[in-house]
Amino acid sequence: MAEQTSIVKCLVWDLDNTLWQGTLLEDGEVQLPDSVRELITELDSRGILQSVASKNDHDQAWKQLEALGVAEYFVLPRIGWGPKSESVREIADELDFALGTIAFVDDQPAERAEVRFHLPEVRCYDAGRLPELAALPEFSPATVTVDSRRRRQMYQAGFRRKSAEAEFQGPSDDFLRSLELEMRVGRATEDELSRVEELTLRTSQMNATGVHYSISDLRALLADPRHEVLVTTLTDRFGPHGAVGLQLLEKHAGVWNLKLLATSCRVVSFGAGSVLLGWLVDQAAHAGVHLVADFRRTERNRMMEIAYRLAGFTGEPCDCRAGLPAPAQEDVQRLHLLPAPCAPPPTMKLHTVSLQDA
Repeated sequence: MAEQTSIVKCLVWDLDNTLWQGTLLEDGEVQLPDSVRELITELDSRGILQSVASKNDHDQAWKQLEALGVAEYFVLPRIGWGPKSESVREIADELDFALGTIAFVDDQPAERAEVRFHLPEVRCYDAGRLPELAALPEFSPATVTVDSRRRRQMYQAGFRRKSAEAEFQGPSDDFLRSLELEMRVGRATEDELSRVEELTLRTSQMNATGVHYSISDLRALLADPRHEVLVTTLTDRFGPHGAVGLQLLEKHAGVWNLKLLATSCRVVSFGAGSVLLGWLVDQAAHAGVHLVADFRRTERNRMMEIAYRLAGFTGEPCDCRAGLPAPAQEDVQRLHLLPAPCAPPPTMKLHTVSLQDA
């Protein structure tokens, strides 16, 4: 029962007499109903990816989708003559989505039965139910974040990036330079709080404490002049990575307490965590304060501990800790660093706020 009410992450469409009215290879001309166009754009705005599994001539069908102005909405389309269950499985595998988060819509009972037989976890819908899909709970995420609304663009950029990396010949640093990476660090806005909460909840390997901050918690921190709630976004020449990092900083006279550092695992290979730490260390050095970073060991965040140690944080005592409130969790370590200025990374352009005058 729980599986049936979980949110659909990707809807896979049949084409003939489902997405459009008519059979392309027989009729030559097909029509896209306004209601279907509206459904496509609505699901896209909710962060639900969409793809295609259709028995058709690939080039002709794709040209028709382009002519109808909706081709851009579909990722990893599978248009050919193989079983649709194979197409749906390939889409799920390449997206790295569990089959239980995939839905399939087709006007033909035999095609739905074939998918259901081979992939029983996939939810199958008759094309006659298209008018009600947007109202169903499985297509209605409780929260739509800033990044949810551009999820398709982020995945499409990721596919292009992955292809370029596979073709690139040379050192990894040269590939990183070729990406033209740009990192932005800014103070969180009200519109970003749902995504910030998501970062505290979903990041595990690169989360310094594993503590979840609710939107109300974050809103209270935003209102406290001692706290900085900092959001990091990343883009490159292929497109956006979205919000990939969070820093919660409490500022005291003579010492800044980094209460949480969390970064998305998607950008570990770009060194985003170490870049963030380097920027913060540089800010603290110019402000003439010590840095204390909270760390709470979990089953999965060993990488974050290594990042702190490589940045120079140690467990050595320092009088600067004396003025800090006790951590909320008893098992939190407080690592210390006396900052020195840090040079910006050669593989990434930084656009940041200044923490010294706030």
